[in-house]
Amino acid sequence: MLSLPLKFDCLRRRNIVKHLKLVRNKLQNLLCFVKMSLSEPELQHPPPPPFYPTEPSLPVSYPIKSLKDLESRSYFNSFHYPFNKASVPLKSVLPNRRRLLVCHDLKEAYLDDKWVQGGTNPEAYGIWHWYLMDVFVYFSHTLVTLPPPCWTNTAHRHGVKVLGTFITEWDEGRVACNELLSTKESAHMYAERLAELTVALGFDGWLINMEVKLDPGQIPNMKEFVGHLTQTMHSSVPGSLVIWYDSITIHGDLHWQDQLNDKNKPFFDICDGMFVNYTWKENYPRDSAAVAGDRNFDVYMGIDVFGRHTFGGGQWNTNDALDVIKKGETSAAIFAPAWNYETHQPPNFQTSQNRWWGLVEKSWGIAQNYPKDLPFYTNFDQGCGHHFSVDGAEISTDPWNNLSCQGFQPLLEFVDNPTLDSIQTLVDFNEASYIGGGNITFKGTLEDNAFFTRRLFHGELLLGDLPVNFTYSVKSEGDSQLGLSLQFSSTMNKSMSILLASQEIYQFSSRFSQVITTRPHEKPGNSPGWVIQEASIAMNGYKLTEIHAVCYRSKPEFNKPGPAHNPVKYFAVLGHITIKNSGKKSGFPPSSSWLVEAQFIKWTSVSQGSKTLSVKLTWKLKDGTDTVFPNYNIYAKKLAKQVVSDQDGSLEDVPMYLGTAHVEAFYVSDLSVPCETSSLKFIVQACPTDGTCQKLDDSPTFSIDVKGQ
Repeated sequence: MLSLPLKFDCLRRRNIVKHLKLVRNKLQNLLCFVKMSLSEPELQHPPPPPFYPTEPSLPVSYPIKSLKDLESRSYFNSFHYPFNKASVPLKSVLPNRRRLLVCHDLKEAYLDDKWVQGGTNPEAYGIWHWYLMDVFVYFSHTLVTLPPPCWTNTAHRHGVKVLGTFITEWDEGRVACNELLSTKESAHMYAERLAELTVALGFDGWLINMEVKLDPGQIPNMKEFVGHLTQTMHSSVPGSLVIWYDSITIHGDLHWQDQLNDKNKPFFDICDGMFVNYTWKENYPRDSAAVAGDRNFDVYMGIDVFGRHTFGGGQWNTNDALDVIKKGETSAAIFAPAWNYETHQPPNFQTSQNRWWGLVEKSWGIAQNYPKDLPFYTNFDQGCGHHFSVDGAEISTDPWNNLSCQGFQPLLEFVDNPTLDSIQTLVDFNEASYIGGGNITFKGTLEDNAFFTRRLFHGELLLGDLPVNFTYSVKSEGDSQLGLSLQFSSTMNKSMSILLASQEIYQFSSRFSQVITTRPHEKPGNSPGWVIQEASIAMNGYKLTEIHAVCYRSKPEFNKPGPAHNPVKYFAVLGHITIKNSGKKSGFPPSSSWLVEAQFIKWTSVSQGSKTLSVKLTWKLKDGTDTVFPNYNIYAKKLAKQVVSDQDGSLEDVPMYLGTAHVEAFYVSDLSVPCETSSLKFIVQACPTDGTCQKLDDSPTFSIDVKGQ
């Protein structure tokens, strides 16, 4: 698709590819000879095991590679299918304004993100600037690219639609098109298969990318395919999108137009939009808008971040193209935003990612605002880390990645080259986390009577009759303190600013309309240092529009020795924010109301009596009602043959954290079971949308006796 630098002269390109393949084969043969001549065992990598979709294994996301598999619906017979369902619904609708579509393109896709229950790479690629975009496309060069649920879950959480990709390329793509377009009935049938997958997996539509030359006689059935897919999607998934990529013309020629014109508009007219190829000229956005008429925002002008013949050159100049698109009154489509990840832009991925998206924000503006409704909760988790915590207690020190765990992301403004006498604001994976693996860390210097603010969120939360309860967790050093500044507006254009602070602040209280002193307390069982701050606010008829963090110091002592206004070290960590209606508590069904079952139990002997266990756990409420929990933490307790430690005979002081599930199922793979273990107790801890977690002692469990004991 888009990642090819030149998109013309296909015959010559294929000849070049044949020669390159010949060279590659010779190099591979030479490499094999070199490897065989080396004695170091680490060079002898075994081939990956074959993948059998119907057999139990760690759940993965994967594409559908043939029309035969698409037609047969074999995907629904896969062991992995139930795990690949997205669990976060999309609440927002596509706005009638210029929009930003972002098309994922990272090598061949399905890398760290393919592990549905999470992987072990804390440096895995991710996106956290969701507030700048409206649509996200998961892309690969395989026929049917199904978005891994982690992308759909986190995008939906931030109000962004997610599309899969249907693509045909090269000779095999032409063969597929001959089958797809053989009859009107076949075109409709394959369109219905794609719509069925969308409904079953919970994403929002398709990018259609036909990059093969077609016979003119096939165009009517191509239009049948696109039109029927669009209609079927609209009826089965309200608000869904089908986007056509600017490749073939209405005459069947593979000729990228780089604009909307009479050669590709017939496809645009029967779907929800067009992704225009990225080698356009400066006047093309304006010309395309004129052709589209009142659908000008359904034209997405492409930008290749790698810069391959794209307007403006992409890379650090991507915003130049965005500026031109904005003036042309169309939407934009950014392709391959993982450029800075793949090319290892200095100094590191976190910094380069924030800097690059900061340029996008300055050019394009903010697309998503939150909080919008209650409850609102964020732990600032980016979906990866070096540890994992629950309620302030660290339950795992293993590195991990799972984008489904990503919380609402703050709108942190990128500051290039911060000065030594300022406060840095960053997500620090090495610092403590209150929940998950994220936080916002504030560190630097701050004078006694000064304060520092940093934007966290732009909101659209209308408050009602009931008071609203704000809760946030802070871990700080010395006299460093952290509060929240809340901006409100009314229908009468009246503005108010309220500061939530842990003590009376006389140094700068006049800067705010009101200062509310929070109620600090520590929850039992938390790790030392975390303090929970709470406050209740009644602002009926007002809209919460902004949330800022406020860094300040404890009330200074009048007789404090030393020079006045001396900047000293400041350090504080913000662990989470929860906003919900006052008095509304999380309700958890009792453990007896759950039915927990085990399937595909497999024991494997290792050595000296020890074993490994693989098993699929499922759970549901016995009365058949649907659960409303977005995720579940899964633990295992290994019980001894006789009591050797605590009262229940556990071999460990605390249950072992296994991972987080986002559907009502979890696959335990090769769990180590020591020889002295007689049984295993699995615990399923429900976690609602407000960030609380059910107590482990009250959570549903399932026990398995060790085979042979």
